Amino acid sequence: MNLSIKSEQVDSTYHIHLAGEIDAYTAPQLKESLLPLAEKENQQINIHFDEVEYIDSTGLGVFVGVLKATDATNSELTLLGMTSRIKRLFSITGLDEVISIKSKEGQG
Repeated sequence: MNLSIKSEQVDSTYHIHLAGEIDAYTAPQLKESLLPLAEKENQQINIHFDEVEYIDSTGLGVFVGVLKATDATNSELTLLGMTSRIKRLFSITGLDEVISIKSKEGQG
């Protein structure tokens, strides 16, 4: 399975739409797409998980790296639209306590 990454920018907010699987095979592609955005100052990065079917520990690691980069640049990272199964992975690992995760844009 592949990972599709589509991005759009509205002012200082990036919307990243993911579809497919995030695993050891696709994580490097995701990292190459997200880190340059996270390393810019004062950005909002909204990552939409609506069509993500699977994520493994390598994928979770990408988001830890992106979170560190956004913290260093006064940017904000928000994950949106996860399925309950994927959200559970973030909860089990405690990442939901350090990364903003919302069901839909504007909801908690």
